[in-house]
This record gives sequence, C-alpha cells and structure tokens, in this order.
Amino acid sequence: MNVVKQIFGTDLRQFTMVFALVALLLGFHIASGGNMLTPGNMQNLIAGNAYVLILAIGMVMVIVIGHIDLSVGSVAGFVGMCVALSARDLSFPWWAALLAGLVVGILIGAWHGFWLAKIGIPGFITTLAGMMIFRGGVIWLSGSVSVPVPPELNVLGAGYLPEWGPAFTNLNNSTLLLGILAIAFYAWSQISTYRQRVADGETGLNFTAVIIRLVLVGAVLAYVTFLFGSGRPGTSFPVPGLILVFLVIIYHVITQRTTFGRHIYAVGGNKQAAALSGVSVAKVHFFVMMNMSFLAALAGILFVARATSAGPTDGNMWELDAIAAVFIGGAAVSGGIGTVAATMIGGLVMATLNSGLFLMGVGQDKTQVIKGLVLLAAVAFDVYNKQQGRPSITGRLFGDRRTSESTTDSTQVAPTAPAAPGTAES
Repeated sequence: MNVVKQIFGTDLRQFTMVFALVALLLGFHIASGGNMLTPGNMQNLIAGNAYVLILAIGMVMVIVIGHIDLSVGSVAGFVGMCVALSARDLSFPWWAALLAGLVVGILIGAWHGFWLAKIGIPGFITTLAGMMIFRGGVIWLSGSVSVPVPPELNVLGAGYLPEWGPAFTNLNNSTLLLGILAIAFYAWSQISTYRQRVADGETGLNFTAVIIRLVLVGAVLAYVTFLFGSGRPGTSFPVPGLILVFLVIIYHVITQRTTFGRHIYAVGGNKQAAALSGVSVAKVHFFVMMNMSFLAALAGILFVARATSAGPTDGNMWELDAIAAVFIGGAAVSGGIGTVAATMIGGLVMATLNSGLFLMGVGQDKTQVIKGLVLLAAVAFDVYNKQQGRPSITGRLFGDRRTSESTTDSTQVAPTAPAAPGTAES
C-alpha cells in the first residue's frame, strides 16, 4: 500500500484533471466513432491550440503573483498585425519581421509592467486599458482588412517535423526521436528527484514506486509518439507543438528551480513577507508582466503564421481561454498557487472539449455553455480540495515537491514565500 501511495499520492482526487482529460479523450473517441484519437485530429488539436497554451504559460505566472492580464489577446493580435505590415509595407525579411514583433511584445510588456510596478496601478486595470488600446490599435493599423504574412513563417504555425532515415520504423523518425528523448528526460528527472530526496534524509522512500511511475508515464509517452508519428506521409509532430514543449520545459525550470521562480511564489503567497525577506516585489511584477506580453507576441506570430494572414479580429477573447486553462489547472484565485505543468493539463482539457464537441457536431453556443460549466466545476472542486488541505492536482505526477507537500489554503503564504533571496530551498 505504501508503494501505491508513493506512485499516486494519498488521495487520488488530486489527479482529477488528469483523469478527466483521459476520460474526455476516450469518451469523445467512442462517441465520435473513433475520430478523436487519430493522428490527424491530434495533430490539429495541438497545432490549433498551441497559441492558447503558450498564453496560459505566461498567464499562470501572472495569476500566481496575484494579478490578471486581460490584454493578452489584443497584444497577440496587435503583434501579428505588426509582423504582417512590417513585411508588406516596410519590406522586412520574414525573420526581421518576426524579431520586430517579439520586440514590440516586450515593449508592451514593459509598458504594462511600468504602470503596475512603478505607479502601483493594479494589473487588472492596467491590462484592461491595454486591451482597449491594442484592440483599437490592430483595427486602426489594419484598416479593418486582413494582411498576408510572409509564407516562410507558415512552418512555425503549420509545419511538421521532417522525415529522415530508414523507413522500416513505419513512423516519422523525427517524432520517434522526440518521443525517445521525452521518455529519457522524464526518467532522468524522476530518478534525480528520488536521489535528491534520499540525500535530503527523507525516509520511507521506495524506488519501486519510481520505477512503476516511469513505466506508466513512459507507456503514455510511447503511445503519444506512435499517435503523432504514424499519420499520413508529410505529417508528424507539429512545429507549434515542439515550440510549446520547449517553452513548457523552460518555464517549468524557471518557476520551480530558480531564484526568480521562488520569488514569484513568494510574492504571490505574501507580498509583505516577501518584501521583508529581501525580494524586490516591483522587479517581480515588472518582469512577469513583460514576460506575459512576450509570450502573447509569440502566440500571435504562431497564429498568423498558421492562418497565413493577420486579421483585425485576431486575438479576440483569447485571454479568457488562457485564464480558464490556468484555473482548471488548479491555480488559486488569490495567487501563490499554480504550476506550468498543471496549467497545461487544464489547457488540454479545454482543447479536448473544443475538438470533441466539434467532432460530435455541437454548435459554438452549446460548446461555450459546456466549457463554462466545466470551468466552474473545476474551480469549485479545487476550492473544496484546498479547504480540506489537499495538494494540487498534478503535483505528484510531475514530481513537484513544493506543490505536493504544501498546505494549499489559498490564503496562506506559498511554500517558498518565507525564503530569503538566493538561500531558499530548491
């Protein structure tokens, strides 16, 4: 029984969203006559929702520090239009237009960060103003018409990993290699975490639990590799998905393994305590907001690259999907709690709902109703769990000790909040 607890945790309800995602995938696969879990549909699901999931990565950091960004959709649309116009009207090469768009996003984030960090205007108000400014700006710049983007950008939004090597694998070899690397990375991270916990003097640990977890997650990754690598010729794991995977790894490391990440949770858990311990609250606010707009810019570029043109309505209401993904992933409304990995689970739940309901012929009106009810139910369940002192949904699955061991009352200081800068426990 102790091994089972170390694999899944003492309370299986912490895996609610993971179970819900699996149940949705299987349920829609059956209900749609086997059209859900197909290579083509899953490739479209990832490529078509990568921009929202990228927004969610930045949004979880904003929500952890106790704020919210309403401008991300408008910023994404504005940057996408800037990229298209700089290529068409200023004759920028595609790469220069892309870099210019990212710079515009960073500048917009610095603008939002200035008003929040230096002037003290709450993020909700600052980004509400930004939403109005940049939504109007994209319509103004475009003249309410769509503008084509350089065709070279299309690979970023709609491209696939290339094929190479022997054909006997019957899979796209780039996707196969990616899957092998993913399994190896997960195994390395789990074993490293186990060794660190042993070195820290924890008792009662069972290496068998680690092995069983590796086998279970490895089997899932192997199936995903097969699913994405066995599609029609010319398709494989989508490039937007690859960009998303890299960002998830990078931001997971930033938020869970760096001093700046610890400062984010400290500020979100208790701003006053963080300031007293030496954390620069203004600096954290500034860089988190700037990072959010940078990711919004990247999301906007990926979207217009996939659509092949930038339109005046691009980005409309994207912020709501990103916010929903964060809260379905278990983030606390009051801040201090939330992880990138859990947010990805929440975002995939929303993406699966969209895809599955579309396959079943459900209209957008009913789809919005269902998504709203799912969001409300997920947050209500998470609030109940936190009131009972249970850990977050995906903490044990991803080996996040801080999340799985913390007391998750959203009114308490985050687990790392009291730590002094540069000396906090990793």
